[in-house]
Amino acid sequence: MAEVAPDIPVPDSPVPGTPETDAATWPAVVENAAGRGAVVIVCEHASNHLPAPWGGLGLGADQRAAHIAWDPGALGLARGLAGRLDAVLAHAPVSRLVHDLNRAPDQPGAMPERSETHDIPGNRALSPEARAARVEAVYLPFHATLHGLVAGRLARGKRPVIVTVHSFTPVYMGTARAVEFGVIHDADDRLAHAVAQAARAMTGLATELNAPYSAADGVTHTLRLHALPYGLANVMLEIRNDLITTPGAETAMADMLAPVLTRAIEAVEG
Repeated sequence: MAEVAPDIPVPDSPVPGTPETDAATWPAVVENAAGRGAVVIVCEHASNHLPAPWGGLGLGADQRAAHIAWDPGALGLARGLAGRLDAVLAHAPVSRLVHDLNRAPDQPGAMPERSETHDIPGNRALSPEARAARVEAVYLPFHATLHGLVAGRLARGKRPVIVTVHSFTPVYMGTARAVEFGVIHDADDRLAHAVAQAARAMTGLATELNAPYSAADGVTHTLRLHALPYGLANVMLEIRNDLITTPGAETAMADMLAPVLTRAIEAVEG
């Protein structure tokens, strides 16, 4: 199992009661807000934190540390890229099992009853009111914060590049994955193709477009919300998580991929 990073510091929750409407609000955590680079980096699955109002969702410690709850290594890599590119970084303060911030509220994967081979007891048979409470507590504040970052840059005459950072497991449902670096796009494929081309030229990573996921799997929600409406260059990066299991490995991967992104953005943006 990948090394488990400490939980991200988050605001204190109110004393929890039974209804999920007792939850605090959980906006995106923003780092390097004054970054002068063109890129806005987003890490929607940064944390495995389960705030008190949701009571751990009935999961054990091993499950909370596993990929079902977050993307191990993704936040460390995202921070490394943000530092090298002087980019603003927005990341999630709670586990995707409370609400997957890269899924629309009406998608089954937004609050899954089952993830991979694991049942999620705390998500079973959620009422419409409970689902709406999670949307209001987690989804809306996160995306409002991210939208503010994008809109603020547009208002200042800067057209940001949106890059989302994720990790994936080496084995899924018993099948090994040979891909090491997945480059995902939605309707606008310009930057994804440039990133894949640069990665193949500049790294030894086994790089594939739209693997191990693609837009058909519903994984480009953030890009659809914040990049496509403004015609902004965008890409989703997926790193196999056995390549970023330690802080040193995260640093090495950031060193490798920052020049790849720089070359790709220059190719697309001129």
